[in-house]
Amino acid sequence: MKSLQLEVVKNNRLYIKVAEQMRKLMETDVIKQGERFPSERELAEQLGVSRPTVREAMIALEMTGMIEIRSGSGIYAKNAKSMKQIQLIDSGIGPFDVLEIRLIIESEACALAAARITEEELARLKQTLLDMEEEERSPNASEKADQQFHEIIAKSCQNSAIEYVIAWLWDLRNESVLSTGFLERIRKEGIHPSIAEHRAIYEAISNRNPTRARAAMTRHIESATENAAKYFQKTE
Repeated sequence: MKSLQLEVVKNNRLYIKVAEQMRKLMETDVIKQGERFPSERELAEQLGVSRPTVREAMIALEMTGMIEIRSGSGIYAKNAKSMKQIQLIDSGIGPFDVLEIRLIIESEACALAAARITEEELARLKQTLLDMEEEERSPNASEKADQQFHEIIAKSCQNSAIEYVIAWLWDLRNESVLSTGFLERIRKEGIHPSIAEHRAIYEAISNRNPTRARAAMTRHIESATENAAKYFQKTE
């Protein structure tokens, strides 16, 4: 049989395709070693992608050691030429993609929970909030209580599809190398789940106020997104 010189067909996520373009810019010295990358906004405009996609591409590059993200300063090129053999691989759903879909689904789920939650579930939600406060005192906080807090809300919607989807979204986050690697980095920067925001969610649900509950969950996830994005931003 004749041997053909074919390339493996790939169906990479968008952030991998963006990361490959960034790698080529470094390999060809368009962006030299030690040089700072253009702003996130500029890159997104030139590439025709969203800013979260640019962030996730940069996370993938940082994980390979091709770039350095200096919080409060910017993103700097390292020696990509010496890393030509390193393959950028699909490392799972990115953290900003997960946050975006959680904003859409969990905000509405929270409103529904405020109308349907049982007294027993409300008591569990309160206990989980206390568990979160206790976890935050630990230097190696696992954040299991944070996930449990959101899963109780999903269950209290009394809709098995919502409960399944939200549990699946947390699984996506926990099983993604890209997401878990990034979360570990921002935790070292001192970014943790806000107890005050979770308390506001609990109070809105306990008052059986769907409008306030929706708004509280929206604020919480938007705040989490903004805090995570600060990792890439320069202060000058």
